[in-house]
Amino acid sequence: MKIKKIKRAIISVSNKSNLKIILPILKKFNIEIISSGGTFKKIKSLNYNCIEVSDYTGFSQILDGRIKTLHPKIHAGILNIRKNINHKRDLRKRNIPEIDLVIVDLYPFEKMLEEKSKKLIEYIDIGGSTLIRAAAKNFHDVTVISNINDYSKLMYELKTNKGSTSIKFRKHMSAKAFGLTAYYDSIVSNWFNNQLGIKFPEKYTIPGKILENLRYGENPHQKASLYGTTNNLNLDQLHGKKLSYNNYNDINSALSLINSFKKNEGVAIIKHANPCGVSLQKDQLKSYKNALGCDPISAFGGVVAVNSVIKKKLALELNKTFFEIILSRGFDKSALKILKKRKNVRLINCKKFFLTNTQHNLYLGNSFLSQDFDNILIKEKLKIVSKKKPSINQLKNLKFAFNVCKFAKSNAIVLANDKTTIGIGAGQPSRLDSCKIASDKAMRFVPEKIINSVAASDAFFPFTDGVKELIDIGVGAIIQPGGSVNDKDVIKTANKAKIVMVFTGTRHFKH
Repeated sequence: MKIKKIKRAIISVSNKSNLKIILPILKKFNIEIISSGGTFKKIKSLNYNCIEVSDYTGFSQILDGRIKTLHPKIHAGILNIRKNINHKRDLRKRNIPEIDLVIVDLYPFEKMLEEKSKKLIEYIDIGGSTLIRAAAKNFHDVTVISNINDYSKLMYELKTNKGSTSIKFRKHMSAKAFGLTAYYDSIVSNWFNNQLGIKFPEKYTIPGKILENLRYGENPHQKASLYGTTNNLNLDQLHGKKLSYNNYNDINSALSLINSFKKNEGVAIIKHANPCGVSLQKDQLKSYKNALGCDPISAFGGVVAVNSVIKKKLALELNKTFFEIILSRGFDKSALKILKKRKNVRLINCKKFFLTNTQHNLYLGNSFLSQDFDNILIKEKLKIVSKKKPSINQLKNLKFAFNVCKFAKSNAIVLANDKTTIGIGAGQPSRLDSCKIASDKAMRFVPEKIINSVAASDAFFPFTDGVKELIDIGVGAIIQPGGSVNDKDVIKTANKAKIVMVFTGTRHFKH
């Protein structure tokens, strides 16, 4: 039978705010209510009839409330298969009524975890999870509501079916219920792993809750949604149309890069998840102009991230170029007014954004890779391998360029001067090709800045060809991890050209 009449319900919820919405419809269809603890008191205070669990089972709660609903009379009432003759006989023999509706949520473990509660263990729900799972398993006969947002759906279902629910509805609610318990358990499991310092457990569950359904994925024929391991991304969109899959990917790249800067310094321009211009100056207008100058053509339609509050002067300059998204630590009133003149640009305040996850996962069909985030710039001390030693200014620029390399797709080559990128080559199968692209960009857009420039490579140079390409354009210093079998030849090439070469011992592949 697809339609099931509801005669009896058990309600036990932590969030009692919307009980007054659901209770009238239960009363209308003469549905008996069983409840316990605070939920029982709340229902009675709203002047609705309710049977206390201990009166129903004949067994008082014990262990400070840890044992309330964990009783055969409750779970047999839920789990019995209505068409099973043996189940019916068992219930009659023990005088156990059927329970057709379970309205239960879970203790707010995640919230208490965020609040660093000292009584966190007591927020690991046992009885609630058991009730939800029992009802969800027996969806052919029982309806489970595990989310306060589904009260209205239940009300509609009961009204439409005159006190009954459909199999489609019950199955849908069961799927949501198992999703909730799986998510809940993953939060608890990961908390234990974090406590124990276990980064890669034998069984690894990734909690995610839907934050937004996106228009489409990377391409219009792909469906997509945004999930979060927290309730929100702490990104405040102030203006513009809805964000897309590609927008979020670019935003992630932009935020990762500017979060590596000191507070209130720097601007980064991102296109297709790659930096196409970066400048680290205290003056935000200068930073922006420098970043844009690196590759003004690629910057068109990209994402600009400003690591400070955008002021009027910068806003006027930003409006001269089309950007999909402008990210900043805030906007003053005059800047916001100016930038809102562009109808479609997304303006996002990222002041409250911060990364809490320490691992990066990459899905490969039926499997996924997991690794630590690349949060280290240089693991060991710099090793100056050339005869010529770098100046203090060169060292600053080398570290800046090497940092930008972390956020560009491999093979990555970054040319820089005055803590500003002047050429970026990325995402090429050949390191030599990346050297040529970075050099061509510099020659095309800012040839005057090549003198005294430096270069960074995210991995070692396998041959001398890439180094020669950079030397030929006029680069005066190169920073790279080192570790190639041809390091001696590479160093020899640098010494012959009388340039600086520094080894980091740290690689920054980004695939």
